[in-house]
Amino acid sequence: MRDLERALTDISTIREQLAQSTEFRGYAPATLASTGAFALVIAAAQAHWLPESATNMRLFVAVWAVTAAVCVVAIAIATVNQSRLEHGGLATAMLQAALEQFLPAVIAGGLLTVALLELASGDLWMLPGLWHTFFALGVFASCRFLPRATFMVGVWYLACGLVCLGLAAQTHANSPWAMGIPYGVGHLLVAVITQQRRHAERA
Repeated sequence: MRDLERALTDISTIREQLAQSTEFRGYAPATLASTGAFALVIAAAQAHWLPESATNMRLFVAVWAVTAAVCVVAIAIATVNQSRLEHGGLATAMLQAALEQFLPAVIAGGLLTVALLELASGDLWMLPGLWHTFFALGVFASCRFLPRATFMVGVWYLACGLVCLGLAAQTHANSPWAMGIPYGVGHLLVAVITQQRRHAERA
C-alpha cells in the first residue's frame, strides 16, 4: 500500500514538474480577439450613452467591472476547453500553474478596487491606470509559460497604465477609451501572438 502511495506521489510530482516547464497553450486566440473587440465596443458605447461616467468614477468602475466579469467568464470557459485539447491529461496541472502566476495580480487589483471604493472614493480616478499596471505584472509573471513575444504585451499594459495615470492626474477623470484601447489592443496582441505560434509549430 505504501509503495502505491509513493508511486502516486511520484507521478503527481512529475506532472507538476512537467506543467512548470511546458509552454501553456490553453488560450484560445478567437476568444481573446473577441474579448478585445468587446472592450472596444463597450468603450464606444460608454462614450456615446454614458458620457457622465468620465467624471462619475463609481459608474465608470461599475461599467468596467461588469465588462471584466463577462470577459473573464468567456476566457475561462474557452481556456479550460482549449487546455484539454492541447494538454490532455496535463490540462488540470497546466491550468493550475497558469493561475498561480496570473491570479495574484488580479486579486491584488480587485482588493485595491474595493479599498478605494470604501475608503478613498476621491482617488478612484487612479483605477484605470492601476488596473493596467496590475495586469502588466500578471503578464510578466506568466511570460515563462507563454511565447517570448508576450513580454511586449506586458510592456504595452505597463505603458498604458503610466500614461493613464499621467493623463488623469490633472482632471481626475477618465475617458472610456482609457480602458477600451489598452485592453482591446492588448487582447488582440495576445491573440495574434498565440495564433502565429500555432502556425509556426504546424509549419
